Amino acid sequence: MLKPLIPEGEALRHAFQWLTEQGHCTPRTVEQASLRFDLTPRDEEFLLRQFVHHRGAASDTPDSQ
Repeated sequence: MLKPLIPEGEALRHAFQWLTEQGHCTPRTVEQASLRFDLTPRDEEFLLRQFVHHRGAASDTPDSQ
């Protein structure tokens, strides 16, 4: 059984929650969260992977052909 994704560190958890509330996330919104919650570059990269690269790949299906 997979464990739910829970980021470590209070600032990262707050940023994660804030981004979830934003709806559609872009690299720019991740950058805003990074500045807003004073995240490390490693934390910002984690958020980019979770919100932009990972979720974006799942929704990159063509609408119609």
